[in-house]
Amino acid sequence: MTAGNAGPTTTDEVGVRYEQDGPVATVTLCRPDVLNAQTPAMWTELGNISRKLPGDVRVVIVRAEGRAFSAGLDLSVARGDGDSSLSRLAQLSATECADRIAGFQTAFTWLRSPSIVTIAGVQGHAIGAGFQLALNCDMRVLADDARFSMAEVTLGLVPDLGGTKRLTELVGPSRALEICVTGRRISADEADRIGLATTVVARADLDATVSDLAAAVLAADRGAVAEIKALLAGAPLRSYAEQDRAEREAQTRRLSELLGSGE
Repeated sequence: MTAGNAGPTTTDEVGVRYEQDGPVATVTLCRPDVLNAQTPAMWTELGNISRKLPGDVRVVIVRAEGRAFSAGLDLSVARGDGDSSLSRLAQLSATECADRIAGFQTAFTWLRSPSIVTIAGVQGHAIGAGFQLALNCDMRVLADDARFSMAEVTLGLVPDLGGTKRLTELVGPSRALEICVTGRRISADEADRIGLATTVVARADLDATVSDLAAAVLAADRGAVAEIKALLAGAPLRSYAEQDRAEREAQTRRLSELLGSGE
């Protein structure tokens, strides 16, 4: 992956495509024949992208081919006999299992980095791991046919790919609990109403809306955007006094960078 206008890096057998156009990188799930069901190999590739992301990238768009964003975990892999199958994970020690899951999580959590703004463009179903992939992004643009579901509970499992904190922050603990323990479908309209969606648009307008949002982010000062994202991300953990102090410190840094003498 190189800076500038990089062509697509495609691993069709894995199901993830990377493209870069100047400061905008696009990560596309490309297993439309199975509704972009996710595998550990896809998570490895997502993690590889995070480590190779050029420093000039300011916005990362996460999208998917076909009629669904992602149907979640590929159950053929989860129920198989590979190294990352559920049965193999269950045979590991508690520490080894947790370490393996930590590796999976890194495929998602890098999308929260303060140095970039991440936007998910979601159409159709975003189930389980698909829902959590969208949740790890800063903003979620939904097509009007989008459907979220935290379906891990239907397998007797818990959401473990970095989605529970963001979900709780967006909708509150009571609603988050209801969503996670029922595994029910959430329509685009409801997602908009309860704060899961940044905006909802017609399916035909999804890509253009995501591009317009990316352009709006790029129009803002890069340093200011990074400071604002960090301020807002840390706000739930701070008291009012601590947040006031964080604002002062961030503004001092901005003034120094923009207008300082350089000494």
